[in-house]
Amino acid sequence: MKKKVLIPTKLDKVAADILKANGNYDVVQDDAGDVMALCSKHSDAYALIVRSEPVTAEVMDALPQLKVVIRAGAGFNTIDTKHARKKGIDVMNTPGANSNGVAEEVVALMLADARHLIKADASCRAGEWEKKAFMGREIAGKTVGIVGLGNIGRLVAKRLAGFECALLGYDPMISRERAAEMDVQQVDLDTLFAQSDYVSLHIPETAETKKMVNGRLLGLMKKGATIVNCARAGVIDEEALRKAKAEKGLRFLNDVYPKDEPGPKSVADIADIMVPHLGASTKEANAQAARRSAEQLIEYDEKGVTSYIVNRDIPEGLDEAYCRLANTLARVCRMVLGKETKLKLIETSFYGTLKPFGDWLVVPIVAALWDEFAPSMDAKGALKFLEGRGIDYANRETDARKGFANSITLDLTGNIDSSTLKKASVRGTVAEGVVMVSRIDDFEKLYFEPTGYVVCFQYKDRPGVVGHIGAALAEHGINIEDVRHSHYLPTDQSMVICRLNKPVSEDITRKIAKEIKAVMAFAGTV
Repeated sequence: MKKKVLIPTKLDKVAADILKANGNYDVVQDDAGDVMALCSKHSDAYALIVRSEPVTAEVMDALPQLKVVIRAGAGFNTIDTKHARKKGIDVMNTPGANSNGVAEEVVALMLADARHLIKADASCRAGEWEKKAFMGREIAGKTVGIVGLGNIGRLVAKRLAGFECALLGYDPMISRERAAEMDVQQVDLDTLFAQSDYVSLHIPETAETKKMVNGRLLGLMKKGATIVNCARAGVIDEEALRKAKAEKGLRFLNDVYPKDEPGPKSVADIADIMVPHLGASTKEANAQAARRSAEQLIEYDEKGVTSYIVNRDIPEGLDEAYCRLANTLARVCRMVLGKETKLKLIETSFYGTLKPFGDWLVVPIVAALWDEFAPSMDAKGALKFLEGRGIDYANRETDARKGFANSITLDLTGNIDSSTLKKASVRGTVAEGVVMVSRIDDFEKLYFEPTGYVVCFQYKDRPGVVGHIGAALAEHGINIEDVRHSHYLPTDQSMVICRLNKPVSEDITRKIAKEIKAVMAFAGTV
């Protein structure tokens, strides 16, 4: 039965297209009606994808089968995440999808203000010619302080590079070396506010950051300096800004408010430019957020990727790519073990910075091995699932001296028959965001990207075998897009693994395996 996805917002249709093409979803997209009325009509919705629409407790209660809410954008303050957690609903966002749109808006606001473009346009349209009144200033050579060097902050720095600005940055989670790679000098907040001609804010609104831009920091600013807020309204102490603006002639360029809704705005008297939260309002950002929403829902359902869940206690520092790695290694290892082998034991080793995240990474592993496993479960749920199937799980202690930085080793052991055990082992990592299988059983240094259609053979090493495999596949119109070959000297065995342009049938795989006298062969889709 298809899962119903409700999209009660003006979102690029690419999200609906991707979900429909997947074949497992029934998509209802309607931005014309009332959200509550839509929920009542489609109370069987499994997932909800929204932009800035409030997802209140009332909305969630009207959807008793709701399991996932995805905010097509970075912020999720319009969603009652606590109520969602109580009801077992996972809330996700799509961080980074809107980053470039917001970064470009920051530069646009700076330029519009520096050159008085808005007032000059109105004046010129009125038939006036006030060149002297609109004498502006240049951004080139100015010092810009960026508070928060996440996705948006980094792009602001990159976009301003062409203006030859001196860039200062504040972000306690970024090292000085990483900031230096962005050509940003990492400084403390006091220094940033004291030395900057422009301060651009790119931090979330939390208990720690609420009214962080207070009277003391504002008092350190240069006369006539400019604050750009495309982050969240609550990070600025509005009254303190009102006072500092009057005393020091500060400029204030604003895109964010306590609520996204019509009506008077409390900052109208102090904002030199104010726009209705336009940071993410580009066609490109909308399409990117829509695409990411659909892709994340599919990965959540099919691979157990939970990295973008914002109302679960997921540790900082777990890159989503390693969830994909864990899922992919499990799929590959299952192919090596053989689909008919009855699984008995799962063993994992998490190296480097992945070591603390073993509890989280077991979820995409279990999701890869069983289609019926609900990826919304946590580690406890995954272990209970395994226990119910009589399968043991062991997360092994790792030795940092091995040098397997940020790698995962996964071993599967199963019964071929009542008395014979078989074991398969794979290791992999992520290189430049790409999932790589570095080892299969004894065959090291494969560095194979396991995507799409793959076929693999193990055989006694001798000349001409790889050529024979390629020719045999070509006879059936199958092209090799990538091939890796590894030799294990102690047994004089070789392994060749190929990524193909189309699937290879079991009959063809068996035929080739017989011709080359392979001791192991598999084909499948990763």
